[in-house]
Amino acid sequence: MKTIKYLSLRVFAVIALALVFALPTKAQMTDNGYANIDWQYNFPLSNNFVDKSSGWGMNFEGGYFLTDNFALGAFLNYHSNHEYFGRQTLPVGEGGSLNTDQQHTAFQLPFGLTSRYVWNRGGAFQPYAGVKLGAEYAQLKSTFNVFEANKNTWGFHVSPEIGFNVYPWAYGPGLHVAAYYSYSTNKGDLFTYNVDGLSNFGLRVGIAF
Repeated sequence: MKTIKYLSLRVFAVIALALVFALPTKAQMTDNGYANIDWQYNFPLSNNFVDKSSGWGMNFEGGYFLTDNFALGAFLNYHSNHEYFGRQTLPVGEGGSLNTDQQHTAFQLPFGLTSRYVWNRGGAFQPYAGVKLGAEYAQLKSTFNVFEANKNTWGFHVSPEIGFNVYPWAYGPGLHVAAYYSYSTNKGDLFTYNVDGLSNFGLRVGIAF
C-alpha cells in the first residue's frame, strides 16, 4: 500500500511539473519583472555547531528591472542543517553536568532586498550576478533524549550569487540555476558550543518566471 501511494505521489509530481512548463505564460513574469522559486542545497562552513550539508531548504525571490539589465527586488529563503554528536559530558548551570548524545539543528531564515545584473536579457540563456542584503533569524537547537535546548538569534545577512536562467521556449517558465555564498552575523552560545557568525556555500535549482 505504501509503495502504491509513493508511486502515485511521484506520478502526480511529474504531471504537475509538466503542466507548469506547459503554461502559456511569457518567459518572464512581466516585461520588466522576474521571479524564482528554488530548491537549495546548503554547505555550512565551519560554524562550530553544524557542519553537515543538506538539501532541506528553499528560496523565493522576485524583482523589477529598473534599467535594461539591473533589477531590484525582495527575497526570503530558509534552510535546516543537522548533525549528530556522540555521547559526551556537557556543563549544565552552575556546577551541574549532563552526559548524553545530541542531534544538532541549525535553522536559518534570511530575508531582505536582492539585486542582480543580467546579461543577454530577453535571450534564451541569461547569466547574471547579484547580491542579497537583509536580516537573518537563526535557531540553534540541541535535541537529547526527550529534551531540547535552543538559542534564537538575529543578525545581518549578505549573500553574493552568480547564476543563469534558461528559457527553452518562447512561452512558458524556464530553469534557474545559481551558486551562492552567504554570511550572517548571528551569535549564540549553547552548552560548550559558541557560534560567532554563520557562513555557507550553496546551490539553487528551480523555476524562473
